[in-house]
Amino acid sequence: MVRRDEASAPFFDALARGELTVRRCSDCAELAAPQSRACPVCSATAHEWTVVEGSGVLVSWTVRRDRGGEILAVGGIVELTEGPWLRARLAIEPCRLSAGLPVTVLIERRDGEEPVPVFTL
Repeated sequence: MVRRDEASAPFFDALARGELTVRRCSDCAELAAPQSRACPVCSATAHEWTVVEGSGVLVSWTVRRDRGGEILAVGGIVELTEGPWLRARLAIEPCRLSAGLPVTVLIERRDGEEPVPVFTL
């Protein structure tokens, strides 16, 4: 289960509105992943949130299975079109996964839980 804290609240609020956001450095305007604590270029910690398109390419992935081989979860790292990398669940059959695969975000909403980004074809 995903839990918000003070630092992640704007990210989850945006997802609730149907928007995927990343951090934009207030000093140099570099974009960074939502979980980043500092700018990857200038190390500044001041940032604002900015909406991104929600598309990208698959960089890497993992398939979690139970002892019987049933798939429990598929997750991956997506390089967003705007540049930052985002870890997220994948709603794609494992046999179709490949590096560089174009993906698009969907926002998954479950009762009583925070909305989360899920990438699909």
